Amino acid sequence: MERRANWYELDNAAKIVPSTAKGANTRVFRLTCELTEKVDEDMLQRALDDTVLEFPFFNCVLHRGIFWYYLEDSDLKAVVEKEHTPACLPLYIPGKKNLLYRVNYFEKRINLEMFHVLADGTGAFMFFKSLIIRYLQIRYNLSHDIKPIDEFSVEEKNEDAFTGNYNKQKGLGQLNEMKAVKAYQITGEMDDNLLPHLLEGTVSSKKFIELAHKYDATVGVLCVALYIKAIIQGMNRFQKRRPIVVSVPVNLRQFYKSGTARNFFGVINIEYDPADYNGELKSIIDPVARDFKDKLSAENIEKTMNSYSTLEHNLAIKMVPLPIKDLVIGYFDRAAKKGVTTSMSNLGQIKMPAEVSEYIERFSAFMTASSQQVCVCSYKDKMVFGEVSPFKTHKSMLNFFRCLTQEGLEIELGTNDYDEHEKNK
Repeated sequence: MERRANWYELDNAAKIVPSTAKGANTRVFRLTCELTEKVDEDMLQRALDDTVLEFPFFNCVLHRGIFWYYLEDSDLKAVVEKEHTPACLPLYIPGKKNLLYRVNYFEKRINLEMFHVLADGTGAFMFFKSLIIRYLQIRYNLSHDIKPIDEFSVEEKNEDAFTGNYNKQKGLGQLNEMKAVKAYQITGEMDDNLLPHLLEGTVSSKKFIELAHKYDATVGVLCVALYIKAIIQGMNRFQKRRPIVVSVPVNLRQFYKSGTARNFFGVINIEYDPADYNGELKSIIDPVARDFKDKLSAENIEKTMNSYSTLEHNLAIKMVPLPIKDLVIGYFDRAAKKGVTTSMSNLGQIKMPAEVSEYIERFSAFMTASSQQVCVCSYKDKMVFGEVSPFKTHKSMLNFFRCLTQEGLEIELGTNDYDEHEKNK
């Protein structure tokens, strides 16, 4: 991301975010850290004030330019609040000058919510881990020398990694390929106000890895395979004529050396024909594993990265005024959604310094979507699946957890559903 005077160009992935933040898909994601003791608001505010100094580009506001959106430095201050509103409410409101992230807390939980323009999940976790470490340093008078395990300089965090690794190719062809498949679409009764319904399920990381080894699969492949099985269980025979396509974000930092805290991800689509399911999980795992291996080849990773960069480097697109870009990007986004059933993002194992680990119970992550999306992350022996959906019920995700219990795993469930109190009476 290039900075000019007091403004910043958006990175390539961020360029499409404002145009696609519609309805239930506010493009806001949430990271949560559950601690062992209740949160102190004043100490959390002090920690946030300190952390923002390490990530100055997060303290920006979003503006509409003639050709692109851009970020501008602001003197606004993020104020910590006790959580009192539904999760993942919009952060970008056109014409309003406001920050694109918020920090709140409830009981033992600290929440960071962020507009996808600023960062992807990995980049946001850089900020969040620094915030949690700083809070625990203040709370328990720990050494100031404790740093995140994946610490990078401000310059490295500020880097636009897409521009640094872009190779010119016919990226527009990549965008057109996204419209090729008409996938099965998950439906359900929508929340009247399109508010997000969150469901969180926690299992033992160790036991899940053992289950993956049992099936000779990676954790990522097993997650997607179980999710596909859960979706199949909710389909009728007519719906099974269409493929299930799971969109899987890929952290490009695994393939290109970068310490950026900005967006730096690609997306692969894992496709499965429900007609191939014979009742055995293995009949899903094997084709899913082959599709992962093919899509994660060096050639395909480069293609998916360059497809994002096309929007910036294509001269014809550059010169199109922003209102027209919004319409075109919106068209591609709607067309691409028809080719995707759902999304699952695996943020992997969250690592924290040993000095603070005893004060932390778990991390979890959630990402809004027009249908539903699942985020997965692990901390110590707690593997958390966080689903966000505008649907009033969680049919596919509850099927997913049933699949896990059938495999011998115990599930701890949590939800923000607004009628939870009535259910428990």
